[in-house]
Amino acid sequence: MNNREWIKQIIEHKDTGKTPYNFMFSPPARRLVESHYKIKSIERELDFPVRMTSPRSIKPLYAPPEKYGEQIQDEFGVIWSTSAIDRGSPIKPCLAEPDLSGYRFPFPDQPCRFDEIGEWCKRQGDSFRIIWIGDLWERATFMRGMENLLMDIKLNPEFVKELLCGISNFILGTMKILFQQVLRFDGVALSDDYGNQKQLVMNPADWRQFVKPLLKEIYGLARANNRVVFHHSCGNIVEIIPDLIEIGLDILHPIQPEAMDIFALKKEFGKDLAFCGGLRTQDLLPRGTPEEIKKEVRMLKDKMGKGGGYILEPGITIQADVPEENIAAMIDEARK
Repeated sequence: MNNREWIKQIIEHKDTGKTPYNFMFSPPARRLVESHYKIKSIERELDFPVRMTSPRSIKPLYAPPEKYGEQIQDEFGVIWSTSAIDRGSPIKPCLAEPDLSGYRFPFPDQPCRFDEIGEWCKRQGDSFRIIWIGDLWERATFMRGMENLLMDIKLNPEFVKELLCGISNFILGTMKILFQQVLRFDGVALSDDYGNQKQLVMNPADWRQFVKPLLKEIYGLARANNRVVFHHSCGNIVEIIPDLIEIGLDILHPIQPEAMDIFALKKEFGKDLAFCGGLRTQDLLPRGTPEEIKKEVRMLKDKMGKGGGYILEPGITIQADVPEENIAAMIDEARK
């Protein structure tokens, strides 16, 4: 059984006797891993079963200041701060008012966005390949500002619908190009945070009115093309997990254990949904000992991995505050 078949069986909730894993690294964490293991290609040389990429953006996920300057504008017109250690922050929305009359959404079919994806897929061998396709609600918060957008839901609902629809069309256009041009990949991933540490950032009824119908269309297009749907949403989103299952989600990420009871999630939704994540990042990884981390990894493999439907991963991309020995303890124990 190769890695691709392994992940497929896990998603189908088959107990393979071993729990798969996936790790994402910020630039400083990636350098620590490369130095520790004396390798250049982490995912390939450590044989990670899941591999991820995305179409190219004029604002890469990690845009170091020494290369891009202190600020950078993305294709939607949002101004970001740059950072040497993380993805930076949106510091100037492109929509000062709830009005799209003078705004033009970017076109998804820019050839440079897809130049390298086909070759990337070929290089991944027998791994399970997932392509990030963008963000919906989260993109709208970048474009308008979170506080403004939340007020717009009540004061300017038609604007919110129009904005989200425009973003959704960009995502759907991206997906159609991928399905036409890139044949060798297994799933699509959407990054769309809906929660804080305690609850959704909006009323669940508003989420169901504004976000859910567009997600259903995005998920539906992926499933119609026989692709797995992977959805990243930080925070406590328990209230809408049944909705995500209803519209066709396959894998929920990153199930932050500081925000939700992940074992209760497994018990309640584990027959209908696969989970990816669950390793504590707010205290354990940066401040725990290597032995504590190994113990936690073993526990997650035993409790969450039982019966399939689980991919071990930290509850967020590994950041610069995690010591080298802790990262190595996590990876080594996961790979056993």
